[in-house]
Amino acid sequence: MKIISNPRELKNYLKEQKGSVGFVPTMGALHDGHISLIKNARTQNDIVVVSIFVNPTQFLAGEDLEKYPRKDESDKKICQISGVDVLFFPQVEDMYTDDEVRVVAPNVRGYTLEGHSRPGHFNGVLTVVMKLLNIVSPTRAYFGKKDAQQLNLITLMVKQMFMSVEIVAVDTVREKDGLALSSRNVYLTQEQRKEALKISSSLYLASNLIKQGVVDVEEIKTQMRKHLEPLEIVYVEILNRDFEYIKEVEVAKSIVLVEAIVGTTRLLDNLWV
Repeated sequence: MKIISNPRELKNYLKEQKGSVGFVPTMGALHDGHISLIKNARTQNDIVVVSIFVNPTQFLAGEDLEKYPRKDESDKKICQISGVDVLFFPQVEDMYTDDEVRVVAPNVRGYTLEGHSRPGHFNGVLTVVMKLLNIVSPTRAYFGKKDAQQLNLITLMVKQMFMSVEIVAVDTVREKDGLALSSRNVYLTQEQRKEALKISSSLYLASNLIKQGVVDVEEIKTQMRKHLEPLEIVYVEILNRDFEYIKEVEVAKSIVLVEAIVGTTRLLDNLWV
């Protein structure tokens, strides 16, 4: 496995390679969810590139940038074991200058749900993803469905900017008890982790209601909110796959989304129904 930190060096190296390139952008603290992305990329491409970069522009003032989990050495070993060909490991100064061109999230979809509670967050996400995609120029780039709003906006950016990359959505990986894997799970105490299970179980509640024929969005959301008590709910929402508001669930065309704060940890999850 080759480790490169300089963007220009990576671009030049990949230009010399032949075959399709699969790219998995991450912020490190790799877990089985990331490994699933890497495995998909490994299966579908000749070359696999993984980036590890804790992107400062997507963190708002007072958020967990400084304490965000960093496990550089174990991450390198995970990448090597998982068959990664190139690990891109840039520093902030490799990626940003003092006077930056920025990508701006759309006015509506970029400022609802997580974008409403974290205004400007998706500006940072889209800016760094645009940079990374331009550096790597992959055939395919892999993102988890757990960050569904991020996935939707990146897909939208690629489409609207006429970028030549296929965005591949990969299913959420969960613990045996249903908790969605997240690098931020390490913040949870044992008791908080039990409380966090209300998030995934509220999604299963919604799924069961839909299977029973309940399609009224407000009715489902009301029952989910009751189930989530006493967690601090950031949002409970049911949208179509284009992230547009709906009144009734359409099976195989909708997504149920939850974000809640457990202790001081912000956790999000969703279920595609």
